[in-house]
Amino acid sequence: MALGSRVAAIVWKDLLIEVRTKASFHSMLFFAALVLFVFSFAIGPDTPLLKRIAAGLLWVAIIFTGILSLSRTYQAEEAGGGLEGLRMAPGDPRGIYLGKLAGNILLLLAMETILFPASAVLFQLEIARNALPLAGIAILGTIGFSVVGTFYAALTLNLRAREILLPLLLIPALVPPLLGAVNSTQLVLDGNPLGEAAVWVRLMVAYDVTFFVVCTWIFPVAVEE
Repeated sequence: MALGSRVAAIVWKDLLIEVRTKASFHSMLFFAALVLFVFSFAIGPDTPLLKRIAAGLLWVAIIFTGILSLSRTYQAEEAGGGLEGLRMAPGDPRGIYLGKLAGNILLLLAMETILFPASAVLFQLEIARNALPLAGIAILGTIGFSVVGTFYAALTLNLRAREILLPLLLIPALVPPLLGAVNSTQLVLDGNPLGEAAVWVRLMVAYDVTFFVVCTWIFPVAVEE
């Protein structure tokens, strides 16, 4: 089976399951909204303060929600014996990683299309005028998170304490894209041109490309171990 066909088959299977059950998306959306509400109530009615830290609160909610999604990345395969069935299927095993990666990116981006407007209402932000740069930042940040997260989800799949180990391994690795996403988002929300956030955007692009290549290359070795 060609690599592209294998990736497409895995993405189609995962998205079809999600469309039929809606379990992951609904739980992610509810959890993200709950995190934002908690932050909003904890800080109180200090609108200027909320606006200054809105980007950080938003991306913390995205990261926490994304980790919840990652824990279910290989759930269907685990129920049937882990990755063994997919590894035995003909084709490049990297297709497993790429298919799961694409599914995670699409699911998280779909959640963010609701989360960004919701945060604008809660924190009284004006995102409509900066929708295009914010969309670009969201895509870069989501790719960076999903590239590493999908890899670590496979790496910890068969570990007994994977629910604890996954965030412990993942969060330190997400410091560069998280810094880039938070700082560039805050600059855009403050009304600064995207050019001032160029250094953070370049950081996210470099991170995404580097870790995409590395994780894709070593994925077959990681799942064999």
